[in-house]
Amino acid sequence: MPSHSFSILFVCLGNICRSPLAEGVMRHKVGRAGLVDGFFLDSAGTGAWHIGNPADRRSVSVGAVHGVDLSDLRARQVIVEDFHRFDLILAMDASNLSDLRAMQPEDGIAQLALYRSYCEDGEQDVPDPYYGGDRGFEDVYQMINRASDVLLAKHGQDRT
Repeated sequence: MPSHSFSILFVCLGNICRSPLAEGVMRHKVGRAGLVDGFFLDSAGTGAWHIGNPADRRSVSVGAVHGVDLSDLRARQVIVEDFHRFDLILAMDASNLSDLRAMQPEDGIAQLALYRSYCEDGEQDVPDPYYGGDRGFEDVYQMINRASDVLLAKHGQDRT
């Protein structure tokens, strides 16, 4: 990661639905803004069930509808080193945030926050669409899209 980059890790439970979509949307917005060198973006899960798997086909599909490519993303689990590598770790829901706080080392530099709360979007959690049918993925995309606009506005000015 370049030393001048602002690093953000997006975290959900399995790293196949919400967090890869958040990474992909933010990556897309950063690219369109010409700020690729100003950010280091990644995603991970608190659980290990899907390590190495691609994003859920429904996340890939909703991303593609909106011009966001998730095809190169593979699930991984949060590791202790992430708390030293990232400036900001954004959890998709309160349970993810609780899990992150439990594993955060005392000397970690990362700021932890709920994604939507950090982005001042009102609601706290990004709901897990995994069992909610295809419509839930579009709803989650819309939440992530709005929050990513705020996130880019907060951190994009210093990256040019």
